[in-house]
Amino acid sequence: MEQSLSSLHPNPGWANKEINHAQSSNSNDTSATDMVGKHCILELYDCNPSKLNDETFLRNTITTAAKRAGATLLNLITHRFEPQGVTGLALLAESHISIHTWPENGYAAVDVFTCGDHTMPEKACEVLCEELNAGRHALCSFLRETPAAIGKSERMPALPIAA
Repeated sequence: MEQSLSSLHPNPGWANKEINHAQSSNSNDTSATDMVGKHCILELYDCNPSKLNDETFLRNTITTAAKRAGATLLNLITHRFEPQGVTGLALLAESHISIHTWPENGYAAVDVFTCGDHTMPEKACEVLCEELNAGRHALCSFLRETPAAIGKSERMPALPIAA
């Protein structure tokens, strides 16, 4: 079954009251069509430093977060820095989850982007907030829009450039 971009990423059911919309530089801009996904930027403060520095714990937590969001985890890459800190990137069929930690400051920077209306990136953020024992957090969510030029045309792979 062949699907168009708009049928892969519908947007029914997302309540505008939950979303802080990013403002366009041109408020009369109508060049976007469908919403393709939701992007959450999460700042976690006063977290448990030992959890922020535990690569295995973070791998398990990211996996749980992806499942709770209703996303499909394709690959998970993490790296522990010396003397401290971990970076993790989860490749999702629907997009990605990334985390960067600073245990010495009790801080983590998280990015969750998912496409489609079946995913709930806020649920992934809740998992990370709870599991890292964040004392406080800041969450900014916004919808990603499909440019009209993409949404109304059939997308084909680029042809290789001849050497």
